[in-house]
Amino acid sequence: MNKLIYLGAVLVALVASCNTQKKTAKFRFSSPTAGTMVNVGDVLSLKLEFPDNLSAIDSVVYAIDDEVLARRTDSSVVSLETREAAFGNRTLSARLYHDGKEQVAYSNIVVVPHPPKRYGFNVVHEYPHDPEAFTQGLEYENGYLYESTGLRGKSSLRKVAYQTGEVVQRINLDDRFFGEGMTIMGDRIVQLTYLEKVGFVYNKQTFAKTGEFAYGQSPEGWGLCYDGSRLIKSDGSSRLYFLNAASFAEEGFIEVYNSKGPVDSINELEWINGKIYANIYQQDIIVIIDPASGAVEGEINLIGIYPNKAEIDNELNGIAYDRKGDRLFVTGKNWNKLYEIALVER
Repeated sequence: MNKLIYLGAVLVALVASCNTQKKTAKFRFSSPTAGTMVNVGDVLSLKLEFPDNLSAIDSVVYAIDDEVLARRTDSSVVSLETREAAFGNRTLSARLYHDGKEQVAYSNIVVVPHPPKRYGFNVVHEYPHDPEAFTQGLEYENGYLYESTGLRGKSSLRKVAYQTGEVVQRINLDDRFFGEGMTIMGDRIVQLTYLEKVGFVYNKQTFAKTGEFAYGQSPEGWGLCYDGSRLIKSDGSSRLYFLNAASFAEEGFIEVYNSKGPVDSINELEWINGKIYANIYQQDIIVIIDPASGAVEGEINLIGIYPNKAEIDNELNGIAYDRKGDRLFVTGKNWNKLYEIALVER
């Protein structure tokens, strides 16, 4: 054999051997691998790879998000129960103590809900809707729709006879405001603005403005609903913020996740039977969200409901629920139709 080839082969073997030794000598997680997607409720086995030259283990401390999970004095596998884990990225760590030394291994998992129930729809009735209404918020009460419309110079708050589409009451916002989501809260109507970081409060009967409030951490105003005790606000991200119904101060938030990860672009909101129904911006999709956990429990596919939809500024963006009649209405920006629909589980 050529001596140069032989020497090269020896060097390659030595490098490979060193790399193998370095790899096996490293204290690390062998399972789960970093970024593993986990359905909430799954039980995981935490397995570690220990250094070859380890003489004895004083202790191994396992943690999730710095909260101690288990302590061991050997290399046995630890089980992680994810039933109570919050959605999103969770950091795993293991601290190995031996011979007066400490070594730390890290990994992470992404906790997500189980896949949501899937729904289609049947159109029960069609009603006229003002094609000049850039719908941003929609509510039903006592035979009328209350609607917030957007665009600067065209933003308004309206009361609409839903059977005919006639606007029976209306006020226009100042041209500097871009109207967004709204909801009814007793004898008041609360309306958001897009980038102006201010919300308005109105008398429901007269539409007279009775107050204003500033936003907190949420940078923009998108959708709004009322659960009977708190306001729930979206800002186009994957977060939903809870607002005090008296002071309008933000008092917490949830992150919304489906089985694939965080759900961004949450828009118009409606509170229906203990769940949050939300439009997803630029998609003909409504998701059904658990307000306690942020899990998407259902997904309503409304693709094709409005055949005249343009590519932009014509999105599905209006959900209203008749609590007494158990009827669900949907419409969109500048749509000429309002639809009463029935959900069909797939």
